[in-house]
Amino acid sequence: MSKVYLYGASGHGKVIADIVRANGLEVAAFVDDNESINELCSYPVLHGAMDVSPLIISIGSNRIRKKLALELKGEFITAIHPSAILSPSATIGEGSVVMQGAVIQADASIGKHVIVNTSASIDHDCLIANYCHLSPHSTLCGNVSVGEGSWICAGATVIQGISIGKGCTIAAGAVVTKDVPDGALVAGVPAKIKKTNS
Repeated sequence: MSKVYLYGASGHGKVIADIVRANGLEVAAFVDDNESINELCSYPVLHGAMDVSPLIISIGSNRIRKKLALELKGEFITAIHPSAILSPSATIGEGSVVMQGAVIQADASIGKHVIVNTSASIDHDCLIANYCHLSPHSTLCGNVSVGEGSWICAGATVIQGISIGKGCTIAAGAVVTKDVPDGALVAGVPAKIKKTNS
């Protein structure tokens, strides 16, 4: 395997292309449904290609990434930037990306198609379910669990031992000191529930 396809021709895709190249691999092409985009970063953009392989879904939306992961037929691979710091005991699921400067500590478990964005920090024994996104400079202290499809926004901090449900949004800069139920949007310092999806 020396060439990788990236599904999603966008800014997020540009960052993943950098990670792919930093690992000595080559971007074969981007794939995107938008037929007005035919080139990105000097790479061709293919349309309607559902069976290319190996590939990474380079789309930031957790919901869309999950939908595509269930529809696409190719082999998914992970992409980890060489500047990221990973414990040997951490595990990372297929299709996930770990970006520049991220830190993943001992016995942390990262699910499938997760984005660990620039300089995000995941401490020991954290459990991150599938299709989550940890935005730049977000921090999870030890023993935090994050449910499927949740989004930890830029600069948010979750203290140790907290459980965040499925489909949650932790607003930028929030400090989470209590468990968060499924579907909740929380914001503030300390974070409080602003709304829930019912």
